[in-house]
Amino acid sequence: MSTIRITKQFNFETGHALYGYDGKCKNVHGHSYKLSVTVSGKPINDNTNVKFGMVIDFGDLKKIVNEEVVDLFDHATVFNKNTPHVELAKELKDRGHHVILVDYQPTSEMMVIDFAKKIKGRLPENIKLHSIKLQETDTSFAEWYASEN
Repeated sequence: MSTIRITKQFNFETGHALYGYDGKCKNVHGHSYKLSVTVSGKPINDNTNVKFGMVIDFGDLKKIVNEEVVDLFDHATVFNKNTPHVELAKELKDRGHHVILVDYQPTSEMMVIDFAKKIKGRLPENIKLHSIKLQETDTSFAEWYASEN
């Protein structure tokens, strides 16, 4: 049976700031992110299986990505916890805001690495994460490919 790739797309809103950056992105700002997750595998060949013909049920992939990424990052503000932004993060948290502290600079490049690790850890054994694309704006995105990692 052929190996097939399937892709599920997600949208979420997230704010961030890039500490130490020399441009506008040093300021707290947000993006309407578009996340594409592509996995590969062989379609289920057992005609008694309710998921016969599927690589993975899109609903199952959606559950994984929502739990590991979208539900956590949507309408959150992300800061690198190893910077003075922790003071701002504490102030925002104290005021009831959803803040995520990560151990990396919250660029699209670093976020796709983080997301890949989270998603890979949840996929069934027979399903491989092929790629992730995180689109920050209409013209800017970062991509992660398993073949290069």
